[in-house]
Amino acid sequence: MTEQVKLLIIGAGPYGLALAAYAKHHSIEYKVVGKPMDFWKSNMPQGMFLRSDKDWHIDPLNIHTLESYLLRNGLHYGSDVPIPRDVFLDYCAWFQKEKGIQVDPLFVSAINRVPRGFKTLFHNGEEVLSEHVVVATGFGYFKNIPEEYSEKLPPGRFSHTCDAIEFESLRDKSCLIIGGRQSAFEWATLLVEAGATRVHVSHRHDTPQFTESDWSWVRPLVDATFADPGWFRRLSAEEKNGIFRHFWEEGRLKLEPWLTPRLNLDVVKVWPNSRVESCTELPNEELEVVLDNGAKLVANHVFLGTGYKVQVSRIPFLSAGNILDELAIQDGFPVLDEHFQSNIKGLFFTSLPATQDFGPFFGFVIGAPASARVIGSFISKA
Repeated sequence: MTEQVKLLIIGAGPYGLALAAYAKHHSIEYKVVGKPMDFWKSNMPQGMFLRSDKDWHIDPLNIHTLESYLLRNGLHYGSDVPIPRDVFLDYCAWFQKEKGIQVDPLFVSAINRVPRGFKTLFHNGEEVLSEHVVVATGFGYFKNIPEEYSEKLPPGRFSHTCDAIEFESLRDKSCLIIGGRQSAFEWATLLVEAGATRVHVSHRHDTPQFTESDWSWVRPLVDATFADPGWFRRLSAEEKNGIFRHFWEEGRLKLEPWLTPRLNLDVVKVWPNSRVESCTELPNEELEVVLDNGAKLVANHVFLGTGYKVQVSRIPFLSAGNILDELAIQDGFPVLDEHFQSNIKGLFFTSLPATQDFGPFFGFVIGAPASARVIGSFISKA
């Protein structure tokens, strides 16, 4: 069966839902596919908290905001009381219901450019013809596993943090986390709370300070993107780097202070300024890990808190069709115009793949409403 729509949105996370809401508001015939908030549900653990405050929402119309949801349900969170992952998931489910967004749980197998737009094929054999396609798949395809670890660590004995969200099997076990940012320390906390007897945290830098991040400067920059979508790209390289550096300092050089009372330092051992030198499987199935400072650690499993790195060519449904033959890519990112549109007319990218051309904020929830308004406004006039 072949369906025809003006806009196909691939991905039903914050960016996909925000765009669907804006498209519906402007009577754009659209279809959104995926599993609602699937990455958040499948790749973020229960017990995780958001680093952002309640003003980071996904409604481009500023009606069904996170603050309005919390107020409606008598929930109170502030900078010292973080918002649980599950509360944000409930908010997004409420948002979807209030906006009347229908999501088709279809998995894309290939996209091909055709004379009047795009033909998208799904795993169940269905097809959609559309004038426009927006890729809003988020982080899932971009987990970063550095070669030095994939070569040193035995297969099956390590996981990226986004693939390791169930900790009960590690009760009474010892673990090593490679990484020294928020996810590494939050996963360490969750492992201890799940009953791990020892958690080592090894990272190459000084340990970040436990101090509250200041995100107050971000909102005005994100809001400016709708009023003037090209403002970021017109900055000098030095100015762009300054924004990326500021964002990095707030997000990467600080750890949330609400972690401090939960971080049991009798169980968690931090190894700053260290690297993994070698890893050997012992006869009892434990791992002996040697650090470059000479320390020897024993662990049952290794977690990689090594973040994400955009390589748009790794999105399988793009390589399965004819899109990559034409798509302009720079340093792994799609090259986008002021409307989040790639060099292929009608093909848009948002969320993490848009950060090179629009700034680091678009790797986070706060950018979803702005990108929805920019893309939706452009398509409504097309």
